[in-house]
Amino acid sequence: MSRDARWKALLELLVERGRLDVEEAAAELGVSAATIRRDFDQLAEQQMLVRARGGAVVHGVSYELPLRYKTARHASEKQRIAKAVADLITPGEAVGLTGGTTTTEVARALAVRGDLATGSPALTVVTNALNIANELAVRPQFKIVVTGGVARPQSYELIGPLADGVLGRITLDVAVLGVVALDVTHGAAAHDEAEAAINRLLCERAERVVVAADSSKLGQRAFAWICGVESVDTLVTDSAAGADVVRRFEEAGVRVVVV
Repeated sequence: MSRDARWKALLELLVERGRLDVEEAAAELGVSAATIRRDFDQLAEQQMLVRARGGAVVHGVSYELPLRYKTARHASEKQRIAKAVADLITPGEAVGLTGGTTTTEVARALAVRGDLATGSPALTVVTNALNIANELAVRPQFKIVVTGGVARPQSYELIGPLADGVLGRITLDVAVLGVVALDVTHGAAAHDEAEAAINRLLCERAERVVVAADSSKLGQRAFAWICGVESVDTLVTDSAAGADVVRRFEEAGVRVVVV
């Protein structure tokens, strides 16, 4: 197992459990205790965790994994969801993409769609995510609009009033949201309030709203509200979503696509 893969696995385990012992982590990952100690020390130097006697604990009271360490979580589900979302986009449309691992996969799925290989533009993509803009900017058939703002290191998203200024002057055919949580009663939510504010504005500027969320996000709540479920036109999720959960969203007026 590579160092990056170990670090991703260790951080995911820490998020789930709050504390991880050296011996426990070594047994789970099939490596030596000395390797885990070195990993913990290096992650602590990057302020990704806090070293404790015999192990490590999460950094801070409310912990969010930076985007670069989230990519392995539910990867196959996110790729299936992304392709289904990309298939909902019509050539020539103006598309808003928020930041996140699932929306990054949506951008990649759009980039390889054969019917979007040409056009002037084939799509207009508005995003506040630096990594998405970077990946799509090399596609000359896509018109890329970046919102501006202050970069948030955890998600590569631009936030703040500079982003508000751009979004207030455009209209979108569709906004694709990546969310931390989506609940019929409490709506869509993110960890960060500034990030949620930009996502909310994207929704308000769009003719239709598509939420791309794997089943682990459904029925969950998070700190910062984005929009109510009545603002969501389509939810694309994976087949692990329970039938009761899907039914509740459909009863709330949301079209649910399960992949």
